[in-house]
Amino acid sequence: MLKIGVIGCGAIGRDHIRRLTDLVPGAQVVACADYFKEAADKVAAQYGITAYETGEALIAAPEVEAVVITSSDPSHAGYVLASLEAGKYVFCEKPLAQNAADCEKIIAAELAHGKRLLQVGFMRRYDRGYAEMKRIIDSGELGAPLMIHACHRNVSQPDGFQTEMGVSNVAIHELDICRWLLGDEYEAGQVLKVRQSACSTKGYDNPQIVLLETKTGCRIDVEVQVADAYGYDIQCQVVCEKGTVNLPDPYAVVKRANATRSFPILTDWKDRFIEAYDIELTQWVQAVEAGKLTGPSAWDGYVACVAADALNRSRGTGMFRKIETIEKPELYQ
Repeated sequence: MLKIGVIGCGAIGRDHIRRLTDLVPGAQVVACADYFKEAADKVAAQYGITAYETGEALIAAPEVEAVVITSSDPSHAGYVLASLEAGKYVFCEKPLAQNAADCEKIIAAELAHGKRLLQVGFMRRYDRGYAEMKRIIDSGELGAPLMIHACHRNVSQPDGFQTEMGVSNVAIHELDICRWLLGDEYEAGQVLKVRQSACSTKGYDNPQIVLLETKTGCRIDVEVQVADAYGYDIQCQVVCEKGTVNLPDPYAVVKRANATRSFPILTDWKDRFIEAYDIELTQWVQAVEAGKLTGPSAWDGYVACVAADALNRSRGTGMFRKIETIEKPELYQ
């Protein structure tokens, strides 16, 4: 039984604790921590586990064999580095860090161990729809991929949200999944500000368009609408030489009534990718027990961060920015 400590008792932290406790075989959550001690105490009482005052104390606890990080984005890099220093397996929700420099520190710390200890929470790779798209593209039956058209629409964002976060915190999922689908690396990128929604009056750009070019010349466009959309709607179409492949909508019953034909659209990301999260953490626990991680790596988190940095630097310039990385270490080949 893998004994796990979870840092961060917000919405996704509580959901992962429930998932690891009730659904994932071979997992046992033994500890939690949160910046707000009351939040950790409440979760600890609910599950009969130990609440630590700090994430660092949880990481150092001898009963904690592996760490799951679901805390605020700016805290991720510090907790990951502390976990690696302790030699413990760690699962970190996206983004891996706030900047490429911190990602490079994480890569260096993992390389010092000579094996992978870290997995990044890019859960879309575990969604059945995306997985089937990947299978079809890799099979070659549609020829080479040429373009991706995608969109990421959210209902709302918390207070304090900023324009740059539309790329670094929201579209970070597209930055990973498009690269994964194509099996390609990014060459350059640009963010465009388009006509702004009259509903968007909170001080940040909404919507935005992300444009990317890959090393092989594929083009990607992503509509990023972080708030005031009609629901939580994720769309993706890959255009290939001999056809297209589209991400399916989530299953929903179609209703006919009052001269209309309709079906519901989800509003919560946790519901849209609930099965993907289940599969992701189940496979992570299995991989930790086997001593060989296979999910999204520190390198994947780093590349997404480098791309986001370049895209945000391009804002307002009218120019594509190069997406340049360090040399890829053998560990991540």
